[in-house]
Amino acid sequence: MTLNFPQRRKLPFMPLIENIDYLKPRMLFNGHLQTIVPSIFRKVIELPFERERITTTDGDFLDLDWLRKGSRKLVIISHGLEGNSRRPYMQGMAHQFHRQGYDVLNWNFRGCSEEQNILPIFYNSGATYDLETVVDYAKGNYDELYLIGFSLGGNLILKYLGEERTRVSRIKKAVAISVPLHLESSCNQISRGRNLIYSKKFLRTLKEKIIRKAEVHPKDIDLELLAKVKTLRDFDDVYTGPLHGYDDAHDYYEKCSSLYFLEGIEVPSLILNAVNDPFLSPLCYPKELALKLENVYMEFPKQGGHVGFSPRTRGEIYWSEKRAFEFINSDE
Repeated sequence: MTLNFPQRRKLPFMPLIENIDYLKPRMLFNGHLQTIVPSIFRKVIELPFERERITTTDGDFLDLDWLRKGSRKLVIISHGLEGNSRRPYMQGMAHQFHRQGYDVLNWNFRGCSEEQNILPIFYNSGATYDLETVVDYAKGNYDELYLIGFSLGGNLILKYLGEERTRVSRIKKAVAISVPLHLESSCNQISRGRNLIYSKKFLRTLKEKIIRKAEVHPKDIDLELLAKVKTLRDFDDVYTGPLHGYDDAHDYYEKCSSLYFLEGIEVPSLILNAVNDPFLSPLCYPKELALKLENVYMEFPKQGGHVGFSPRTRGEIYWSEKRAFEFINSDE
């Protein structure tokens, strides 16, 4: 199927976007189906990524996957919790931009590519130092940089853009999809009722990672504490928080929630959060704040699930990919 996107043009983006045109597939009638079905059954074209490994300033490494065609515009895409650069949602977004003339960089957080990272730390929702490393490494060959993030990756790019730091002026826009803007309440949300199916899956793979890490770093990681870990919050309380310099889970959530950094964002940024997203709490839909912000646009469709937004008709592009391209390619 041939897809023809419009050339860069002016679009009526408002701080809180109300005229939402997303139509869910008829058979995916709730947020759980809209989350699970594309995660399991989406088929994507295998893209010809070129893998590159770079060294971080603290002696660890990051694995980057490139799609190049000689463009002066680069889209850097960040994945979600326990994801990686090759997940279908990552490849789908990369494909849409690459076919429209952009270079694309899908990067893997520490410990999320095929090889365990070196240091005791791994990745977390506030690890903007690694995103900064990726941006600084990539910037030399491009006139324009764009950031796209899914879920945890969305929180990461928004925090990065809103922090008091020196950022690359070539970053022009950002799009964050299915973002847990408030980490603590979202962790509570994913850990209750029917949502437990998701938190248990994440917790299982996180526990596997910490066991492997403890084999290499027994002095830094106490596996005896693993018996106390029953929930995602427990894991963050015992491991994620302390390993990355936070007092506990609460301290980690409060210092890394992108909700608290939105007012500092100076480049046009779009947040796409579905109202029926089973991962997100009510604090992830800050409508009143949206009306006060100059550079952050928010769009809250009623349907879509978590990193879902499947097209109604087979063969069409995913709505989140369509909206991301429209926003980045527009002169808003």
